[in-house]
Amino acid sequence: MRRNENNPIIDLISSLVAPFILLFGLYVIFHGHYSPGGGFQGGTLLAAGVILLRLSLGSELGQKQFPSRLGTPLSLLGVLVYFGTGLAALLLGGTFLDYAAVPLAALEPLRRSWGILAVEAGVGLAVMAVLVAIYDDLLDGEPDA
Repeated sequence: MRRNENNPIIDLISSLVAPFILLFGLYVIFHGHYSPGGGFQGGTLLAAGVILLRLSLGSELGQKQFPSRLGTPLSLLGVLVYFGTGLAALLLGGTFLDYAAVPLAALEPLRRSWGILAVEAGVGLAVMAVLVAIYDDLLDGEPDA
């Protein structure tokens, strides 16, 4: 990405705001199973925090935070967490994504809560990794200045 000038105000503000965006993204993911939000919205917020730092501080510092080589493996891991939760329920006698069949806790309401939390975490991880990978792919051919 071309950087015409190094603006210290933009660098400072983005460095201060990005951790709060990332923290709020985690909050949305981990509270999405019983309140508005969830994996997709939280993953989008996590990607926005990472991309904000890449835009303001440059690709070199952004690569230290989240290397682009992790995009595909982390998105695959997120999909596997989602699919693995559903498959575990299916193999344990329930239907696909029937969280009551997954033995994560003793009580059924807790099993359902932990199951949807696992699914939301998997979706959040996959969405974040894919969005950052798309951003990195769009910048692949652009020369650094």
